[in-house]
Amino acid sequence: MAVQADTNREILRLAVPALGALVAEPLYVLADTAVVGHLGTEALGGLAIASAALLVGYNVCIFLAYGSTAAVARLMGADQKAAAAHQDIQGLWLAVVLGIGLAALGMAVTEPLLRLLGAGDNVLREATTYFRISLLGAPGMLLMLAGVGYLRGTRDTLRPLWVGIGTAVVNLAVELVLIYGLDMGIGASAAATVAAQWLGAGFYLVWIGREAGRHDVDLHPDIAAIRRLLVVGVDLFARTASLVGTFTLATAVAARIGTVQVAAHQIAFQTWFLLAMAMDAMAIAAQAMVGSLLGAGRADEARRVGNRVIAWSMGIGLSLGVVLVAGVTAAGDTVPRIFSADPAVIAVVGFLLLHVAAMAPLSGLAFALDGILIGAGDQRFLARAMGLSFSLFVPAAVAGRSLGAGIGWLWGAIWLFMAVRSALLYGRFRGPRWQVLGVAD
Repeated sequence: MAVQADTNREILRLAVPALGALVAEPLYVLADTAVVGHLGTEALGGLAIASAALLVGYNVCIFLAYGSTAAVARLMGADQKAAAAHQDIQGLWLAVVLGIGLAALGMAVTEPLLRLLGAGDNVLREATTYFRISLLGAPGMLLMLAGVGYLRGTRDTLRPLWVGIGTAVVNLAVELVLIYGLDMGIGASAAATVAAQWLGAGFYLVWIGREAGRHDVDLHPDIAAIRRLLVVGVDLFARTASLVGTFTLATAVAARIGTVQVAAHQIAFQTWFLLAMAMDAMAIAAQAMVGSLLGAGRADEARRVGNRVIAWSMGIGLSLGVVLVAGVTAAGDTVPRIFSADPAVIAVVGFLLLHVAAMAPLSGLAFALDGILIGAGDQRFLARAMGLSFSLFVPAAVAGRSLGAGIGWLWGAIWLFMAVRSALLYGRFRGPRWQVLGVAD
């Protein structure tokens, strides 16, 4: 009992502050959704499509955070602190290169990409403005990913908390002033987010630079090390590409159902994403703890941590789902009205939020298992499992649209994706093959 209590305390010590950093980006978008929603349905639809496109770029680069956390945690568990600092310096260089490349590519393909996601002429104008301004923050956002990955790997989740809170507050404050105070449009919302992202990146650069100096780590790029990071990141890239592909296709299908439906889908999806981040905070703790324990050769303890994280994450998911159902049931259309004044959008949002609530415990299981296996460095299996889940979602979603089914069918396809993903990852966790000990070559 004492061991279990100690494990619970360590999970909570890492997970509670991790939540602040984890929800920073969803809070940006949720704040943008609430503010932009009152500019009109077309602006909200443009935000939905532009955000989906940005999500593709940012989330396929999530390996900068997750890969760093797992690798750094193993190195710290093996007491190789200088090697851990060198690992992330190269991650920062890689983040800069990828961020600039992502911004340049996005600028070049803006219109065809947004049209591919379902933007019509009126929505396209709003989506283009938001998307192109947001791309200016791409290097800053990726620097934040690399930085937070290092700190998580060292079991420091407190400083990312302050960055997450601070940048979210800055984003909202600047956005309110520019849109309501100066009567600027959707572009002001994107500009506020960019400013917040670069502010956050600056903090991570200072902190990691100091850590590198403490261990006398060279700050120059190491091409061989960067190449190794890319190789390691391929599986995480494939895993995340399937995940992002699912949510991107869902937005594209919703856009083709109708403007009202895609606006409601955006609100429901961002709400689900915010709830998922609360559960994923437990997974962040698992990444750091499992990686460190396996690096130190303590397989039994790693499994025990995994079991506790699963219990915590599903419990949180269930609790959040109950609260959301109670809120929607008791408050009527009050919750949907936070995001939109359109009666048609409000009606659909109320329906979709019930889906979000019911899916929350399953999301808790999926995110927890994801974190455990990332911490273990089992990225190849994650990539295969996510790819299979995606391959089942695509025909389900496309068939529904072809048959003229509505937004409910689309969310049924999302249910299928989450269920298959959870089953595959849990099967892997129950076996021994993810428990590779020591520091990876």
